[in-house]
Amino acid sequence: MSTYSVNVSGIAPTTTKEHLNEFFTFCGKITNIEHHEKDATIHFEKSSAAKTALMLNGGTLDGATLTVTSDKEHEDEKHVGNEPVHSIDQSDKPRAGIAAEYLAKGYTLSDTVLQRAIEIDAKNGISTRFLSYITHIDKTIGQKVVGPDQTVSGKVTDTAKAGYEQARALDEQKGITKTATDYYSRALSSAWGEKARAFYTTTSKQALDIHEEAKRISAEQKAASGTTPAAAAAPAPAAPAA
Repeated sequence: MSTYSVNVSGIAPTTTKEHLNEFFTFCGKITNIEHHEKDATIHFEKSSAAKTALMLNGGTLDGATLTVTSDKEHEDEKHVGNEPVHSIDQSDKPRAGIAAEYLAKGYTLSDTVLQRAIEIDAKNGISTRFLSYITHIDKTIGQKVVGPDQTVSGKVTDTAKAGYEQARALDEQKGITKTATDYYSRALSSAWGEKARAFYTTTSKQALDIHEEAKRISAEQKAASGTTPAAAAAPAPAAPAA
Protein backbone atom coordinates (compact mmCIF):
# COMPACT_ATOMS: atom_id res chain seq x y z
CA MET A 1 0.00 0.00 0.00
CA SER A 2 1.29 3.41 -0.93
CA THR A 3 2.36 5.65 1.92
CA TYR A 4 1.53 8.73 -0.16
CA SER A 5 -1.96 9.35 1.12
CA VAL A 6 -4.25 12.17 2.19
CA ASN A 7 -7.30 12.17 4.42
CA VAL A 8 -10.48 13.76 3.13
CA SER A 9 -13.41 14.78 5.33
CA GLY A 10 -16.59 16.78 4.87
CA ILE A 11 -17.62 14.65 1.88
CA ALA A 12 -21.19 15.12 0.65
CA PRO A 13 -23.62 12.20 1.13
CA THR A 14 -24.10 12.05 -2.65
CA THR A 15 -20.38 11.72 -3.35
CA THR A 16 -19.36 8.26 -4.54
CA LYS A 17 -15.99 6.57 -4.75
CA GLU A 18 -16.09 7.25 -8.48
CA HIS A 19 -16.63 10.96 -7.83
CA LEU A 20 -13.62 11.03 -5.54
CA ASN A 21 -11.52 9.25 -8.14
CA GLU A 22 -12.53 11.72 -10.85
CA PHE A 23 -11.77 14.67 -8.58
CA PHE A 24 -8.40 13.57 -7.23
CA THR A 25 -7.07 11.99 -10.42
CA PHE A 26 -6.11 15.50 -11.55
CA CYS A 27 -3.40 15.32 -8.87
CA GLY A 28 -1.81 12.15 -10.23
CA LYS A 29 -2.22 8.39 -10.35
CA ILE A 30 -4.38 6.97 -7.57
CA THR A 31 -3.58 3.49 -6.25
CA ASN A 32 -6.51 3.07 -3.86
CA ILE A 33 -9.44 4.90 -2.30
CA GLU A 34 -10.92 4.01 1.07
CA HIS A 35 -14.32 5.67 1.28
CA HIS A 36 -16.43 5.66 4.46
CA GLU A 37 -19.48 7.94 4.12
CA LYS A 38 -18.21 11.46 4.92
CA ASP A 39 -14.52 10.51 5.09
CA ALA A 40 -11.99 8.94 2.76
CA THR A 41 -8.31 8.18 2.40
CA ILE A 42 -6.82 8.67 -1.04
CA HIS A 43 -3.61 6.76 -1.79
CA PHE A 44 -1.37 8.02 -4.59
CA GLU A 45 1.49 6.45 -6.50
CA LYS A 46 3.74 9.49 -6.03
CA SER A 47 4.37 11.87 -3.16
CA SER A 48 4.07 14.87 -5.49
CA ALA A 49 0.48 13.84 -6.27
CA ALA A 50 -0.35 13.72 -2.56
CA LYS A 51 1.21 17.15 -2.13
CA THR A 52 -1.02 18.49 -4.90
CA ALA A 53 -4.06 16.94 -3.22
CA LEU A 54 -3.28 18.85 -0.02
CA MET A 55 -3.42 22.03 -2.09
CA LEU A 56 -7.13 21.28 -2.61
CA ASN A 57 -8.05 21.75 1.04
CA GLY A 58 -11.15 23.94 0.89
CA GLY A 59 -12.09 22.82 -2.62
CA THR A 60 -15.70 21.96 -3.46
CA LEU A 61 -17.07 18.60 -4.60
CA ASP A 62 -20.78 17.89 -5.03
CA GLY A 63 -21.60 21.08 -3.14
CA ALA A 64 -19.53 20.16 -0.08
CA THR A 65 -16.35 21.90 1.05
CA LEU A 66 -13.61 19.32 1.49
CA THR A 67 -11.01 19.23 4.22
CA VAL A 68 -7.84 17.58 2.92
CA THR A 69 -5.07 16.75 5.40
CA SER A 70 -2.20 14.31 5.86
CA ASP A 71 -0.32 12.84 8.80
CA LYS A 72 2.89 13.04 6.76
CA GLU A 73 4.66 15.76 4.84
CA HIS A 74 4.81 14.98 1.12
CA GLU A 75 7.53 16.29 -1.16
CA ASP A 76 8.06 16.50 -4.89
CA GLU A 77 10.24 13.91 -6.63
CA LYS A 78 13.64 15.11 -7.71
CA HIS A 79 14.33 14.76 -11.42
CA VAL A 80 17.87 14.74 -12.73
CA GLY A 81 19.32 14.90 -16.23
CA ASN A 82 18.65 17.18 -19.18
CA GLU A 83 17.58 14.60 -21.73
CA PRO A 84 14.49 15.42 -23.86
CA VAL A 85 11.26 14.28 -22.23
CA HIS A 86 8.61 13.11 -24.68
CA SER A 87 5.79 12.67 -22.17
CA ILE A 88 4.94 13.70 -18.63
CA ASP A 89 2.85 12.40 -15.79
CA GLN A 90 -0.02 14.43 -14.39
CA SER A 91 1.97 14.87 -11.17
CA ASP A 92 4.80 16.57 -13.13
CA LYS A 93 2.63 19.51 -14.13
CA PRO A 94 2.79 22.94 -12.45
CA ARG A 95 0.18 23.28 -9.72
CA ALA A 96 -1.28 26.40 -11.34
CA GLY A 97 -1.84 24.38 -14.52
CA ILE A 98 -3.55 21.60 -12.60
CA ALA A 99 -5.77 24.17 -10.86
CA ALA A 100 -6.76 25.54 -14.29
CA GLU A 101 -7.74 22.03 -15.36
CA TYR A 102 -10.01 21.72 -12.33
CA LEU A 103 -11.75 25.00 -13.12
CA ALA A 104 -12.13 24.08 -16.79
CA LYS A 105 -13.78 20.81 -15.77
CA GLY A 106 -16.35 22.78 -13.77
CA TYR A 107 -15.07 22.20 -10.25
CA THR A 108 -15.08 25.09 -7.80
CA LEU A 109 -11.79 26.21 -6.28
CA SER A 110 -11.60 29.36 -4.20
CA ASP A 111 -9.01 32.01 -4.92
CA THR A 112 -7.38 30.87 -1.67
CA VAL A 113 -6.79 27.45 -3.23
CA LEU A 114 -5.55 29.05 -6.46
CA GLN A 115 -3.16 31.24 -4.50
CA ARG A 116 -1.92 28.14 -2.70
CA ALA A 117 -1.14 26.56 -6.09
CA ILE A 118 0.78 29.66 -7.14
CA GLU A 119 2.73 29.70 -3.88
CA ILE A 120 3.73 26.03 -4.23
CA ASP A 121 5.04 26.71 -7.74
CA ALA A 122 6.86 29.80 -6.56
CA LYS A 123 8.49 27.96 -3.65
CA ASN A 124 9.44 24.78 -5.49
CA GLY A 125 9.84 26.12 -9.01
CA ILE A 126 8.57 24.31 -12.10
CA SER A 127 9.85 20.73 -12.24
CA THR A 128 12.87 20.19 -14.47
CA ARG A 129 11.04 17.28 -16.11
CA PHE A 130 8.13 19.50 -17.13
CA LEU A 131 10.44 22.27 -18.37
CA SER A 132 12.39 19.73 -20.42
CA TYR A 133 9.13 18.47 -21.90
CA ILE A 134 7.95 21.97 -22.86
CA THR A 135 11.32 22.81 -24.42
CA HIS A 136 11.29 19.57 -26.40
CA ILE A 137 7.86 20.02 -27.94
CA ASP A 138 8.44 23.74 -28.56
CA LYS A 139 11.54 22.95 -30.60
CA THR A 140 9.99 19.93 -32.30
CA ILE A 141 6.93 21.80 -33.53
CA GLY A 142 9.00 24.90 -34.29
CA GLN A 143 11.33 22.97 -36.59
CA LYS A 144 8.39 21.47 -38.45
CA VAL A 145 6.39 24.67 -38.77
CA VAL A 146 8.79 27.63 -38.67
CA GLY A 147 12.17 26.25 -39.68
CA PRO A 148 15.44 24.69 -38.43
CA ASP A 149 16.54 25.66 -34.92
CA GLN A 150 13.32 27.63 -34.35
CA THR A 151 10.67 27.48 -31.63
CA VAL A 152 7.01 28.22 -32.18
CA SER A 153 6.55 30.17 -28.95
CA GLY A 154 9.38 32.50 -29.95
CA LYS A 155 7.76 33.31 -33.27
CA VAL A 156 4.76 35.57 -32.78
CA THR A 157 4.92 37.61 -35.99
CA ASP A 158 2.10 37.53 -38.52
CA THR A 159 4.39 35.70 -40.91
CA ALA A 160 5.00 32.92 -38.40
CA LYS A 161 1.28 32.63 -37.61
CA ALA A 162 0.44 32.46 -41.30
CA GLY A 163 3.12 29.82 -41.75
CA TYR A 164 1.61 27.72 -39.01
CA GLU A 165 -1.88 27.95 -40.52
CA GLN A 166 -0.47 26.91 -43.89
CA ALA A 167 1.25 23.94 -42.26
CA ARG A 168 -2.02 22.90 -40.68
CA ALA A 169 -3.72 23.05 -44.07
CA LEU A 170 -1.09 20.65 -45.44
CA ASP A 171 -1.42 18.30 -42.48
CA GLU A 172 -3.32 15.54 -44.25
CA GLN A 173 -0.98 15.64 -47.23
CA LYS A 174 2.39 15.84 -45.53
CA GLY A 175 1.75 15.14 -41.87
CA ILE A 176 3.57 18.29 -40.78
CA THR A 177 1.64 18.83 -37.57
CA LYS A 178 0.47 15.31 -36.73
CA THR A 179 2.77 15.24 -33.71
CA ALA A 180 0.93 18.20 -32.18
CA THR A 181 -1.65 15.97 -30.52
CA ASP A 182 -1.53 17.01 -26.90
CA TYR A 183 -2.57 20.17 -25.16
CA TYR A 184 0.84 21.75 -24.75
CA SER A 185 1.89 21.15 -28.34
CA ARG A 186 -1.27 22.82 -29.61
CA ALA A 187 -0.97 25.60 -27.06
CA LEU A 188 2.58 26.51 -28.05
CA SER A 189 1.60 26.30 -31.72
CA SER A 190 -1.29 28.73 -31.33
CA ALA A 191 -1.35 32.49 -31.79
CA TRP A 192 -0.99 32.86 -28.01
CA GLY A 193 1.94 30.43 -27.78
CA GLU A 194 4.26 32.89 -26.05
CA LYS A 195 1.66 33.59 -23.37
CA ALA A 196 0.98 29.88 -22.92
CA ARG A 197 4.66 29.14 -22.48
CA ALA A 198 4.98 31.91 -19.90
CA PHE A 199 2.02 30.57 -17.91
CA TYR A 200 3.38 27.04 -17.71
CA THR A 201 7.08 27.77 -17.28
CA THR A 202 7.18 30.73 -14.89
CA THR A 203 6.04 31.09 -11.30
CA SER A 204 5.00 34.74 -11.61
CA LYS A 205 1.23 34.70 -11.98
CA GLN A 206 -2.03 35.62 -10.26
CA ALA A 207 -5.30 33.82 -9.62
CA LEU A 208 -6.76 35.71 -12.58
CA ASP A 209 -4.19 34.06 -14.86
CA ILE A 210 -5.42 30.63 -13.75
CA HIS A 211 -9.01 31.62 -14.47
CA GLU A 212 -7.99 32.82 -17.95
CA GLU A 213 -6.14 29.58 -18.67
CA ALA A 214 -9.20 27.62 -17.52
CA LYS A 215 -11.31 29.57 -20.04
CA ARG A 216 -8.95 28.65 -22.86
CA ILE A 217 -8.99 24.99 -21.84
CA SER A 218 -12.79 24.97 -21.60
CA ALA A 219 -13.17 26.66 -24.98
CA GLU A 220 -11.06 24.01 -26.68
CA GLN A 221 -12.91 21.20 -24.97
CA LYS A 222 -16.18 22.61 -26.31
CA ALA A 223 -14.65 23.01 -29.76
CA ALA A 224 -13.47 19.41 -29.74
CA SER A 225 -16.99 18.24 -28.91
CA GLY A 226 -18.53 20.45 -31.60
CA THR A 227 -20.24 22.78 -29.13
CA THR A 228 -18.48 25.88 -30.44
CA PRO A 229 -16.74 26.71 -33.72
CA ALA A 230 -13.17 25.41 -33.65
CA ALA A 231 -11.86 28.61 -35.17
CA ALA A 232 -12.95 30.55 -32.11
CA ALA A 233 -11.50 28.15 -29.58
CA ALA A 234 -8.19 27.82 -27.79
CA PRO A 235 -6.07 24.68 -27.37
CA ALA A 236 -7.56 21.79 -25.46
CA PRO A 237 -5.80 19.87 -22.72
CA ALA A 238 -5.21 16.18 -22.81
CA ALA A 239 -7.00 14.19 -20.15
CA PRO A 240 -5.10 13.94 -16.88
CA ALA A 241 -2.30 11.42 -17.30
CA ALA A 242 -2.32 8.39 -15.09
